[in-house]
Amino acid sequence: MALDQAIRADPTGILAGTRAFIVVADQYATRNDPPDAPAFGTGRIARYARGKNYHDVVKRRLHRVADALRDQYPFAEFRSCVDTAPVMERELAVLAGLGWQGKNTMLIHPRLGSYLLLGVIATTLPLPPTLVRPDDRVPDSCGTCTRCIDACPTRAITPYSVDGSRCISYLTIEQRSIPPALFFPNSASHDWLAGCDICQEVCPHNSPRAAESTHVGTPHAEYAPARSGFSLTDVMAWGEEQRRAALHNSALKRITLAMFKRNAVHAAAHWLNSQPHHPHAAALRARIERLAKDEAEPEPLRHLARNVLARPGSPSR
Repeated sequence: MALDQAIRADPTGILAGTRAFIVVADQYATRNDPPDAPAFGTGRIARYARGKNYHDVVKRRLHRVADALRDQYPFAEFRSCVDTAPVMERELAVLAGLGWQGKNTMLIHPRLGSYLLLGVIATTLPLPPTLVRPDDRVPDSCGTCTRCIDACPTRAITPYSVDGSRCISYLTIEQRSIPPALFFPNSASHDWLAGCDICQEVCPHNSPRAAESTHVGTPHAEYAPARSGFSLTDVMAWGEEQRRAALHNSALKRITLAMFKRNAVHAAAHWLNSQPHHPHAAALRARIERLAKDEAEPEPLRHLARNVLARPGSPSR
């Protein structure tokens, strides 16, 4: 991010002559979605990644909009952006009137909540702004609520700020090396294999009881969840071919095999700590033991597995 600070500060740099941004919010889940009830030994994945790869879905839909606009305004140029360009989509979405930035830094729509994916079309077309004055913005309705802050297992959230170095979503998807001391003290509440939804799950604006709860929206069919998680014993036994097959058309393909196995070991520690006498606890521990002894695995991964096995109170086989 340090390499493109200038464009992030002035996003018009992504397209010469940019005069406006068209910002969209694509809903991928609703407030009426039932809460997760993961089975023992399952590693959860965040809701946004349970369906098809949102990068492909949103960009394809934005391209159709841009193509239609080009037909109508052939003198104008358009560039579609979904998450990968150096554009601060959330800030543009607030300026476009799609919602407010909550204390967990998510964009929150007043009726739909925060299960939203953001996309942007930069254009040289001189469009009038949706909001003319700062007072026209969607008001911040977080109030005195601190549920997201209180619920975060790694204490990554302070009001309107997230420390990425502690965020479970960042750690499981982006970070190549997680300090064991960060996750182990919180393992009793961490069964996330990829991403995290905790701060959104506890948000009152994502509750079916929220104001105007009858207006929950309808996510695009391509976001229909194919799964909510993976078996941790399966993940710890994956080879590269199994990883690719499991993540076909998934937004999680950026997570390497070693990272997936690392995340699985962390999540397995949660289950072994929270339910040490579960009928499947011995099988889960046995898989960690095989991982710890497998010389074909990277040493940091084997070291992590040994640390989990050596933890005080870790159940015996």
